Amino acid sequence: MNRSAFALVRQSVNWVWVVITLLVFSLLIKLGMWQSTRAIEKEQRLSRIVELQTDNALSLSQLMQNADQGEEQLNDLPVLLDGYFEPEILFLLDNQPNKGQLGYKVYQVFNHEPYTLLVNLGWVLGSRDRNTLPDVTPITGSMKLTGNIRFIDVGVMLAEQNFGQFDWPLRVQQIEIDKFSGLINKQLLPFAVFLDKTEQIGYEKNWQPVVMPPEKHWGYAFQWFSLAIAWLLLMIWAAIKTNNNDTSLKNNNNKA
Repeated sequence: MNRSAFALVRQSVNWVWVVITLLVFSLLIKLGMWQSTRAIEKEQRLSRIVELQTDNALSLSQLMQNADQGEEQLNDLPVLLDGYFEPEILFLLDNQPNKGQLGYKVYQVFNHEPYTLLVNLGWVLGSRDRNTLPDVTPITGSMKLTGNIRFIDVGVMLAEQNFGQFDWPLRVQQIEIDKFSGLINKQLLPFAVFLDKTEQIGYEKNWQPVVMPPEKHWGYAFQWFSLAIAWLLLMIWAAIKTNNNDTSLKNNNNKA
């Protein structure tokens, strides 16, 4: 291969190197920006929750008058429920961690005329025997309760939930409003109410408005940005070293 052909190949390889460097760098920066955005969103949500705690809870009927405002405006709002629980309809949300232990979040259907919704009663410890469900007693009677609205986050489902013959309480892997509505022959609202920690009924109330705090998102963002800078510096160092080696090789060839 003559020198001109070698130089052409070398230039082509350099351009490939530059493109790969920029693509990886851009991806790392994008991941850092995404984590930063998530951190800001979490901080804003937590700030909003603190502000909402100073407000008096409105009745569900009052809040539903503003339902057209959308999920972002209704989520986390304090609400006052006035109605009664369905006496037997309990859903046990499986695989819920708490202090290093796995258990269930207990949901019971509540009627606040003319609405029907799920109420999160708290967390209970599960058994090592998967065939044994926790001993939960349905709540009965009319009552007034306070809690916070939380829209259902649908996670990744490994398999579709099919409910054929079943007994109450029903163990579930995900909260699916439409399917649950079909099971009870009533249309459930698209959110659940998580009982306030001051309520005496229910179980351990360990719910948190955000699973991952903003600090962790900022930490991940810092890691991605650091990797982007490290990658760019590494590629610049490699390019300089390669260029120096090529220069040395060229000078040696000229001397020969």
